[in-house]
Formats: sequence, structure tokens, C-alpha cells
Amino acid sequence: MSTPPGLDLTRLQTYLDEKVPGLVGGPLTAELIAGGRSNLTYVLNEVFVLRRPPLGHVLATAHDMTREFRVISALGPTAVPVPEALLLCEDDSVLGAPFYLMSRVPGVVLRHRDQTDALGDDNRRRVAFAMMDTLAELHLVDPAAVGLAEFGRPEGFLERQVRRWTGQLEKSRSRELPAADELRDRLAAAIPATARTGIVHGDYRLDNLIVDPDTLRVAAVLDWEMATLGDPLTDLGLLLAYWNVLDTIKTGRNPVADGLGAAAGFPSGAELLERYGRSAPVGDDLHWYVGLACYKLAVVLEGIHYRYTHGQTVGAGFDEIGELVVPLFEAGITAMSEETAINGES
Repeated sequence: MSTPPGLDLTRLQTYLDEKVPGLVGGPLTAELIAGGRSNLTYVLNEVFVLRRPPLGHVLATAHDMTREFRVISALGPTAVPVPEALLLCEDDSVLGAPFYLMSRVPGVVLRHRDQTDALGDDNRRRVAFAMMDTLAELHLVDPAAVGLAEFGRPEGFLERQVRRWTGQLEKSRSRELPAADELRDRLAAAIPATARTGIVHGDYRLDNLIVDPDTLRVAAVLDWEMATLGDPLTDLGLLLAYWNVLDTIKTGRNPVADGLGAAAGFPSGAELLERYGRSAPVGDDLHWYVGLACYKLAVVLEGIHYRYTHGQTVGAGFDEIGELVVPLFEAGITAMSEETAINGES
């Protein structure tokens, strides 16, 4: 098997044999997992998973391996299902960037419509509600109780989110985006008060979960690169943006699961919120959070578009992502004043 981009298997094997003798137990093989659009994920010897930052243009703080490793290590003993954290390497000389190793969790990642169609109506509901129950479990974890009291700065979190994604956009902006400026101004002028603080995943969605195909429960939550302490409703807003907004944009290549939302036979956004609300509180300002989510998604996709145009992406499916950026900014402007952002109604 050839070595995927971003890995040096000889150097990696030497490092692992020195740090954890006997862990690998044979020559290393590696496969790049398709589906990721940011940090790179590889399966090693079919039993381990390695995560490292993307190649080329990397925004500061956006691909922090130490944060990912720390949060899954902390959540290991809780009710939130995560892979076992095995090893963190902060030495750039091994692979050219920090990376970490975790266990591979058996199960399925639901990314495509053919997968979700095969579930049937009842099982789609079970999966969607398991997704929401797991998110509520995450938001109910006491950060201090798991050693994450200093994991983030909750004070001023929402203001910083607007500033952060504005700053990230400026570092990847290669074209005029007037809708981005309008949405930014609307968000900044209407920041709600944070009702509670918790662990925020930062990119919680169906295809960032491993689902047990037998029980249809969530076997593991993946991709913690944006995790922090802050307002948990940002996770809800982002999930609704994936569920009800992104799938309605008819231009460009959808970079996430194409089997989401009520149109694919899943419960509506309103039903997801009702399920979440059985365990954790839902606020009254979710339109703002959906608007923020559209802003964040558009900025992330603009960063991917930037890397694609500079030949710094790995894998297929990047060529049309830039077409989604402007419609997402425009959807965020609409979302801040319309219930359709939450309910998914026309």
C-alpha cells in the first residue's frame, strides 16, 4: 500500500516503537479516511486512527491537536462516547506537524443518502434522537469535574466567536463578499446573553458520529478540533444549519452528509430541539445562533476554497465548495429573522 500524503510511515513507526513499544506489532499501513474537509484522518493497521492538521495553509488555533487530545481524554470516563486517546506527539519533526493517536471505534459513519435511506423511517428517528441525546449528555458534563475548567474562556464567548470567524475570514479572503460583511454586522449588533456554560463540540453533526449499526446508538463522537468552553447553544445552532439550511442550497458540492434533514426522512429541526429539551434547556434566541452557524460554516468553506485554489488540499470534492459560501452568508442573514431556520418549513 502506498503512503498517503501527510505521513512518513518509516519515521512514524520509529517514533511509535520508541514511545510505546509493542503497540503497533508489525509494519505500519495507513489509509486516508475520505469525508474530512479539515484535519486529516488516517487508519493505521486497521485498529488505530491518527489525526494531524491539513497540509499547507493552516489558520492559527484552527487545527490544535493538543486540544483535541485533551478533550477526548477528559471525556473518556463520562457518558459521552469518545475513542480512547492513546498518544499525543507535539514534535513537528516526526510528521511535519503535531498529531495524536486514538483507538478505532467499530461502527458506521452516515455520510450519504444511500446509507440513511437504507435505515428506514423508524431507524432514522432512532439515530436522530440518539444524536440529540448524546449532544445533551455532552452539554450536561461539568467541565471542572473532568479537568476542563481552564479549557476555554466562557466570558465574552459569543462576542469572540463573531470576532474570531471574522478574523479567520480575513486570513483566507481572496474575493469580495459583501454578504459576509452584512451578516457580521447583524450578528455583532444582536449578541444574546449566554444562559449557561458547557463543553462545546464546535462541529456537532451526524457524520461526525460513529453509529453502532446494531443498537443505533452513538458509539463515538469524532472531530473535536473546535471544542472549547462556551455557550452550548452554538452547537444547536450549527446542527440546525446543517439540518435545515445547507441541504437547501442548490449550488456547489455539499461538503457534509447528503442524507440529512426532514427531506431525507429524518425528524424535523423542531423535533430535534424537542428531544434535546427533554434533557437540557433550549433558549429563546436560536435564530441568532443559526445565523452565527451559517457565518461560521461559510468562513470554514471559504478557507477550504482558499486552500483548493492554492493546491493545498488532499482528496476529491473540493472544486465546487467555493460556490456554497455566498449562499450560506445570505442564508445566515435570512435565518436571523425567520422561524424556518429552526423548523425547516418552507
